[in-house]
Parts: sequence; C-alpha cells; structure tokens
Amino acid sequence: MKKILSLVLAAVLSLLVVSCGGSLGDDLQAPSEVTAGGNDPAQSNDEKSEQPETADAAIEETVLVDQDGVKITAKSLNMDGLLGAELKLLIENNSGKDLTVQCQNASVNGYMVDPVMSVDVANGKKANEALAFMESDFEECGIINIADIDLSFHVFTTEDWETYLDTPQVQLKTSIADTYEYAFDDSGEVAYDADGIKVIIKGLSDEDSILGPGIKVFLVNDTDKALTFQTRDVSVNGFMVDPVFSSEVVPGKKSIDAITFMDSDLEENDITSINDVELSFTIFDSESWDNTIDTDVIKITF
Repeated sequence: MKKILSLVLAAVLSLLVVSCGGSLGDDLQAPSEVTAGGNDPAQSNDEKSEQPETADAAIEETVLVDQDGVKITAKSLNMDGLLGAELKLLIENNSGKDLTVQCQNASVNGYMVDPVMSVDVANGKKANEALAFMESDFEECGIINIADIDLSFHVFTTEDWETYLDTPQVQLKTSIADTYEYAFDDSGEVAYDADGIKVIIKGLSDEDSILGPGIKVFLVNDTDKALTFQTRDVSVNGFMVDPVFSSEVVPGKKSIDAITFMDSDLEENDITSINDVELSFTIFDSESWDNTIDTDVIKITF
C-alpha cells in the first residue's frame, strides 16, 4: 500500500518539479478471533526503535553500482530534505542507451520504506539526484536517525521502458551504524507465525490515507526469499469489500503497512465505523509466485 501512495506522490511531484521518483486457498475455515486495540495507546506495547538524540548520520562517498556502463555513487546524506531524509546520488550513464533509474526494495534500519526517485540520464551524461525518503515512513517505523540503508536499482530504457538492469541489493552503513541499537515494535495480535514469516495485527491506523481508513499490520520475513503479502475474502461489519493491500518484504526485513478500505466501499454499505473485520492473508514468493501460503480466516474486532 505504501508503494502505491509513493507512486501517486511521485506523479504529483513530477507535475511540479523536474526530476526525482496468488492463488486462492482452500474453503474458509472457522475464523480465529483477534481483538485489536485500535488507536488506544494504552493497549500498545510500544517498543519502536527510538534512539536518544545524536548527531545526524553521515556517509562516506561509496560506489553502489558499477555495472554494464551504469555507475551510481552515494555522495552524502541530508536528514532535512523536502520530504524527509535524502541520499544524494551521482548517476553516470555510459551504456550506449538513454536510461531511467529508479530505486526498489529499499529498507532503512531493517524496515521496508518507499523512497521517491525517478531520473532520466541520457547516454554519455551524468546526473546528480536525491533519493528522497518519506518522513511519514520514518514516523510510522519510529526511525529518528539512519544506521543503514539497504536498496537496489531498477534501470530501464527511457524510450521503450525495457528493463536494462536490475542491480543486486547493496547495504550502505552510516556513521552511527556501530552504536545503533535496533529494536522493533512487534506489539499486537499475532495472525500468522510460522517458518520465519509473521503477521501481526496492530489495530486501526492512526490516520486515514487519501483512500480511506485502514488496519495497521506488522510483517516479518525471516526467510531467504522476497515475499508478497496480500489479503483475500475480506468483509467489514459483515459486508464484502475489496481493500487495497499488497506489501513486498525482502529477506531479513520487516514492514509496517496498512490494509486500506476504500471510502466508497464503506459508503455503499452504510458503514460509518469499523467494528469487525474478517480476512485471510495469502503470502507468496515475489519472483516466482510459488509456495503460496493461505492463512486461516481471522476475525478482528475493534
């Protein structure tokens, strides 16, 4: 869901400035019940990765990619950019083709995030560009300072959008990495926990998205494959709805995301408050779409 909102924001920004940007399971089983605390902070065991105030993190100039005529160098880190923190990049294109470079599979301090960047670089040219992290993502994950950034790049031809290069994941550590104490808020009700995969229901989102209200979930992928989490067979107060939710989590990372209900769906069913939700999760390999897991039906009450 965050990725969808980031793409919408990138499209809006592009109008203002030039640059930066499963299979169904078996029949339903008896639902397992979860009582979610909603927005009541007294019901949250908050263990977010809050750190004491320290000097802003910094990086040494580091070559992240040097492959097939594409070179990407991390130049500096600015914690006070327009949208939030910014990683300043130098992108050099000697591929023989005009290319567009975007970021994918990014995480900060172990949490999946959706930075904004899309830059066109003509053959034989260079571009200075900022990979912009959303302040709202950092707030959601309790990130105050950056210890590490893990990411890869998707590079395609500008004219016909054909994939030119998908780079390997690379990790960039900052000046505070050696002293940073990693902590993750895994409070909430466990909906699924097996084989290194965990789904935790954390309650209703503190703020509605531009599409409507949502349920906050905490996802853990401790497998060796990138996984995509989606929902199926969803109802609110007994009415079937089609929420917006598809979250990819790379190996060893975690994500805080939201199952977002469309205002239009709620209005059509005269739903003015979310009292109970029934759903199940489908989880599959992001690359092959194999090894699909369909969880039992989960009933959540608020």
